[in-house]
Amino acid sequence: MDLSNDLIHDYYQMNRIRCVEETIAIKYSEQEMRCPVHLSIGQEATAVGVISNLTEDDKIYSTHRCHAHYLAKGGDLNAMISEIHGKAGGCCGGRGGSMHLFDEKAGIIASLPIVASVIPLAVGSALSFKLKKNKKIAVVFFGDGAVEEGVFHESANFAKVHNLPVLFVCENNHYSVYTELNQRQPNDDLTRLAKAYNIQSIRCNGNDIAKVKSAGKKATQYIRAQQGPFFMQLDTFRQREHCGPNIDDELGYRTEDLINSGFLNDPVILEKNKLIKKGILDDKLVQKINKEIKIEIEKAFELAKNDSFPSLISADHYIYEN
Repeated sequence: MDLSNDLIHDYYQMNRIRCVEETIAIKYSEQEMRCPVHLSIGQEATAVGVISNLTEDDKIYSTHRCHAHYLAKGGDLNAMISEIHGKAGGCCGGRGGSMHLFDEKAGIIASLPIVASVIPLAVGSALSFKLKKNKKIAVVFFGDGAVEEGVFHESANFAKVHNLPVLFVCENNHYSVYTELNQRQPNDDLTRLAKAYNIQSIRCNGNDIAKVKSAGKKATQYIRAQQGPFFMQLDTFRQREHCGPNIDDELGYRTEDLINSGFLNDPVILEKNKLIKKGILDDKLVQKINKEIKIEIEKAFELAKNDSFPSLISADHYIYEN
């Protein structure tokens, strides 16, 4: 399919991520994926918008909610689905599961489930880039809960003191599991934390792909001009439960206004409607895109189903000993 039109490409990327994760949600009950899954459904624009400004050489670091980042940066879908199934063909050999995805060729260095733990890895990578005097950028994605960990503050301070090429991307979906941001922070402007370390920052609607791309362009241009680190706050909304394939709004921890606003501002639907209105997309092309994505996903799940589990004799591989 011709994806030379950037707008169609962005929609395709977001829709592909959405379809992959919706398929995971549907198939999760089959008990073939024996690991926790944290889905990014509703947050696709943050991943695609930021990563669209990166080069192949730039490196990304992610969290427990890493599927969207992995796919947007060019990670191997077959390897990702096999990994979630615990199979040998997975990107971590079936040892990591959903929360440990990496693809060195695509520049996906690590995704880690411990909140904020990936941030210093990205800063260390940025330090390496500076010492080697290359133009690479380290990009680290994290949720709003991560800014409440000490390691975020230590890393931000270090990055600014040493003027490192690192982009901090805070995906603010308003909740740390079940606890709303306004119960944890004096106000919802998290860029004030970056300003405390004299780090340039920007805040925008994380569900608007055009705004995210524009903000990401400003951030990456700033960093590439060797002007130091940058912080982005992208306000978004996760449609599914914190961990798992379901929608859990019946629990009542999210306000009705937030839920309604979140679903009304679905980034994939908003972009599709906008492109149709502009005459860039039509129903025929949408159907063609969906069919192509569906075939790709079905093949990935079939490969995972037929793949073998890691050999028992390799159980002690890739571990450290005293």
